[in-house]
Amino acid sequence: MNPRRIAVVGAGWAGLAAAVQASAAGHAVTLFEMATQAGGRARSLAAREGGPDGSRLDNGQHLLIGAYTATLALMRQVGADPDALLLRLPLTLVDADGRGLRMPAGAPIPAFARAVWALRHWRLAERLALSRAALGWMLQRFRCADTPTVAELTAALPARVRAELIDPLCVAALNTPADAASARVFLRVLHDALFAGPGSSDLLIPRRPLAELLPEPALAWLAGRGARLRIGQRVQALDRLANGGPGRWAVNGDVRDAFDAVVLACSATEAARLTTGIAPGWSRQAGGFGYEPILTGYVQAPGARLAAPMVALAEGPAAPAQFAFDHGQLGGLPGRFAFVVSGAAPWVARGGGATAAALLTQARATLHRPGDPALDVTLEQVITEKRATFRCVPGLQRPPAGIEPGLVAAGDYVDGPYPATIEGAVRAGLAAASAVTTQAAALSDRGVRPG
Repeated sequence: MNPRRIAVVGAGWAGLAAAVQASAAGHAVTLFEMATQAGGRARSLAAREGGPDGSRLDNGQHLLIGAYTATLALMRQVGADPDALLLRLPLTLVDADGRGLRMPAGAPIPAFARAVWALRHWRLAERLALSRAALGWMLQRFRCADTPTVAELTAALPARVRAELIDPLCVAALNTPADAASARVFLRVLHDALFAGPGSSDLLIPRRPLAELLPEPALAWLAGRGARLRIGQRVQALDRLANGGPGRWAVNGDVRDAFDAVVLACSATEAARLTTGIAPGWSRQAGGFGYEPILTGYVQAPGARLAAPMVALAEGPAAPAQFAFDHGQLGGLPGRFAFVVSGAAPWVARGGGATAAALLTQARATLHRPGDPALDVTLEQVITEKRATFRCVPGLQRPPAGIEPGLVAAGDYVDGPYPATIEGAVRAGLAAASAVTTQAAALSDRGVRPG
């Protein structure tokens, strides 16, 4: 197969996956990224935007699970060791007092059953109800119609089961509240966590800044293989060259440096802008998403410690965050905590001041133990990712990856079974690279010379 010239637009996790895959297949890759650092919506902030101690903060507290096999394989491919960079724990969903679901090691389905029946603070009827529901989902192969929400799917479950397990799992996996989230996608996530084998439901919590998990190792790997890295360079225009042979594309009007194929791994909004005149129907679909924000409040509380590296919190009118992470237990700065508000649109609407005050009050209540001395709790920084994920609602029509011959989209928003996750982005990037390299092989088999 003749090597082809491939442009990848966007250096988020989808774009990095596509660039690595295409480069590994022997193609000449040019990677464009409009930001000054790679990582997209799962990135580390520049040092000057990070913590006051000089450490790098992330744009949000991200979480992986053991079923993210494509992401873990990609990390290893570029020389990043998941065992060193990620803290692996059996699925644990406990509150600030350490009470809640703790899955033992082993095959996920029996481990989940044992964990449910170990919830002694639940009534027998509550444990039975969840076990029956889970058995019903399993018998239906974790499938349902495309119309119900997670709240409708689980409406018959007791309130405690929904509040302490279903709602936190839903907002963690889909970043969409249960009363609006797609039950079909939620069940697919449960299926992959419970059926992908031992360890598939494990929590993988970053020990290091996100940049060290993939963006920086991937850029170094690509540079070492001759890829051209255009970091800090926005793609303003994409044009198909009518007389340039099959699949010839100009980026930013540069016809002297044309590409045989382009992977659009930028945001859906950017992809829609770039394809307005190329594929108007696709562009409208990509530009039509609703989005859910995520807020992350970084808190300093020297001497404090959570009951687990990650705990679930009771969300309420004055309590925004659903989860808190203890960076000290993750190998980071002791006394630093991340309080995460998923599905944060109502709090974004209330304004930064109200949200910051509520997060600080919630952090103080969460971190202070009765009988202990008062803690010095300060709010270090609040980071808002306004378009963190697409709103994963029932019946959502997502655009296909294929746009035009030689032009393929990659991102967690393209048509697929997963919500907006790191794994969804990586898989989309790998699929896009495979598509353009397959097209390159077909052109080569037909005797078409590369430009």
